[in-house]
Amino acid sequence: MDNRIFIIGQDRLPEKLTLRDGQGIRWTLVALPGVSAGLSLEVDIEGEGCEVDIAGLYLCKGGENVSLDMNVRHNCPGSVSRQLFRGILDGRSKVDFDGLIYVKKDAQRTKAFQECKTILLSREAVISTRPQLEIYADDVECSHGAASGFLSPDELFYMRSRGIPEEQARRLQMASFLSPVLQRLPQSLREEIISGL
Repeated sequence: MDNRIFIIGQDRLPEKLTLRDGQGIRWTLVALPGVSAGLSLEVDIEGEGCEVDIAGLYLCKGGENVSLDMNVRHNCPGSVSRQLFRGILDGRSKVDFDGLIYVKKDAQRTKAFQECKTILLSREAVISTRPQLEIYADDVECSHGAASGFLSPDELFYMRSRGIPEEQARRLQMASFLSPVLQRLPQSLREEIISGL
């Protein structure tokens, strides 16, 4: 399993990747505050038993503009792909997420999942998500979804009623939201991100 972390705008990420029988990747993509950048990644699954596990995290505080274009193509039967993206936008920042899961006619027993969720801290921040499924096989398990919204006032009220100061309560809520991706990062980077929330 190829297990790597890429910092968007710093690390070079391949634009196209082909996986053969039994190969797998576990990549984590991170867009830190202050960086306007984009990435485009196409993964072609050309063998059975392949596993694609991609998670992404984006944090935009000002006027950043980040674009994420993901294209995972299941061309053979019996493979799995998972995409999980979480982000927090503030100021006038903007993120565009385009995600395609393609399942070829003969790619039976495919399992493919995609999720993109975003918290907006500002009314001027914009998230544009376009999750897509294109499925031509009938023996598959596939799903996709996208959601965006603001911090929960009920959760903030609950924490504040337990004596947690508002700023700390907001930071806890954001860290909890990002945790599925944060847990994949080294401790030093995880701490840097949490302290910057």
